Amino acid sequence: MKLFFISDIHGSVYYLNKALERFEEEGAHHIVVLGDLLYHGARNPLPKEYNPKEVTKILNRLSHKIIAVRGNCDSEVDQMVLDFPIMADYSTILYEGKRLFLTHGHIYNEGNIPKLSNKDVLIYGHTHIPTADIVDNIFVINPGSITLPKENNPHTYGVLRENIFQIKDLDGKMFKEIRID
Repeated sequence: MKLFFISDIHGSVYYLNKALERFEEEGAHHIVVLGDLLYHGARNPLPKEYNPKEVTKILNRLSHKIIAVRGNCDSEVDQMVLDFPIMADYSTILYEGKRLFLTHGHIYNEGNIPKLSNKDVLIYGHTHIPTADIVDNIFVINPGSITLPKENNPHTYGVLRENIFQIKDLDGKMFKEIRID
């Protein structure tokens, strides 16, 4: 099974469409959205082609393929227009004998790792900075942001297949990679 990870769409039709082109080209089975889907947030500039209504329509067409968690910019109002659940602070997936703990990153993150077993994986967004590390025998991964990357990083997404998590830019070029076995 191949999983496709995006975070921090922040209402950008332009960057969501670019990411979904990569999703199709990657041949992934599911899209994991790590929060901040529709609203750009008070601290962020308006992203390119900011249109939360259109982002809603696009995501709803793919609702059967989406696993999502709530970001700090997501609210009950957003949930009312989306056809898939987004209000959980975290979700988990069992993958190749380990737990993938999915969250946005404003609660659980590298500095506040939840109770996980050795070799489990914490995957979060929020910081808009792609990372792939091991902390206290836990894999800690952030695929970055498709819309508003920070610290001069490219617009990025993640792909997990056969215990290899790859972070790529929106042109599909490898940025970082980590084996999670």
